[in-house]
Amino acid sequence: MLTVFIIREALRALRRNKLRSALTVLGVMIGIGAVICVVALGTAGSDRIQEQLGLLGDNLVWVEAGGRNVSGVRTGTGQTKTLIMDDLHAIVAQVPLIKACSPQADGHVQAIYNNQNWATGYRGVTPEYFDIRKWTIIEGGSFTDDDVERAADVVVIGATVRDALFGNEDPLNRIMRVKGLPCRVIGVLQSKGQSAMGQDQDDTMMIPYTTAQKKISGNSWLDDVMCSAVSGDAINPATDQITTLMNERHHIRTDQDPDFNIRKPEDQINAQLEASRTFTLLLVAVASVSLMVGGIGIMNVMLVSVTERTREIGIRLSVGATEHSIQLQFLGEAVMLSLVGGVAGIILGVAGSHLIGQVLQWPMRISLGAIGIAAVFSIAVGVFFGYYPARKASRMDP
Repeated sequence: MLTVFIIREALRALRRNKLRSALTVLGVMIGIGAVICVVALGTAGSDRIQEQLGLLGDNLVWVEAGGRNVSGVRTGTGQTKTLIMDDLHAIVAQVPLIKACSPQADGHVQAIYNNQNWATGYRGVTPEYFDIRKWTIIEGGSFTDDDVERAADVVVIGATVRDALFGNEDPLNRIMRVKGLPCRVIGVLQSKGQSAMGQDQDDTMMIPYTTAQKKISGNSWLDDVMCSAVSGDAINPATDQITTLMNERHHIRTDQDPDFNIRKPEDQINAQLEASRTFTLLLVAVASVSLMVGGIGIMNVMLVSVTERTREIGIRLSVGATEHSIQLQFLGEAVMLSLVGGVAGIILGVAGSHLIGQVLQWPMRISLGAIGIAAVFSIAVGVFFGYYPARKASRMDP
């Protein structure tokens, strides 16, 4: 009965001063809504980063020609000619933690089809490359080991190249020129979109590495070796084994800088993921300030209410009401204010999250945990900031 009485009196007090009550719960509503939106946005951002991690490759270990720092100068792809196919064969034979490897000889060319031309990049690879990079061919198929052996004039193009050169025309079996070399289009890659660094991953095309070396670049060395480890846990030990092997093969002494560089793109993505989570926590902390402001507003309003209702409190105490019941009555009003603000804030947060998702075209995922925490927080705000006014009311002299 006491609980029903407290709820009824709290609702009556809210209805008595509708405008003041609405303004009081506004701070709590904005705070709760902001927290839910921030958590949803952070979750969506983390999901996109995780998606990028999945698109990077199958436990990718990337051996790049050129050291990070050789004699004070950063050498890179195109300037170092020591990475060759024998290195790839040695990795496959001597590093059991690596299950597949593909060479990569890349560069930039002008691609032409009829009266359309497009400046893009090419990658000379083997068929294993598509599995290593988790790149699906949605139209046509890949070139074969026989095509690599023959240095066949075939090409698999990305979605951006297809749209730029062929438009709505079916590109399969069409002849396009790659730096003047007539190549038959045998496949179209599934779109991957932009990378974590903002680069268009679909603006590329794949050809046999032998074709790239013999007919386009004229080089005999490789720019990269793409490797796939047997598992995610094997990436780091495989990297160490490849480093030791490459140092031996290239006769790199301990006091020398290597002429190669091993990258683990997964580390970069995980670093971005951790930064995204940290930034989300920071935004949640900032949004929580609104809750504090709303709580202070509740306390101020309740103090004013105690002053206005001095006679009511005195009459209740004089006819036998206990200090405890008076305290519960005003504490109930404060909790009711924060609960109303919390419910309105949850509605605002969910609606705002969906609106942000539509604007950014991100699939937003509302966290039930965030909603639950928001509800608990709103009650805690009411109890914390309503305790002092309730205690003051209960200790008034009738």
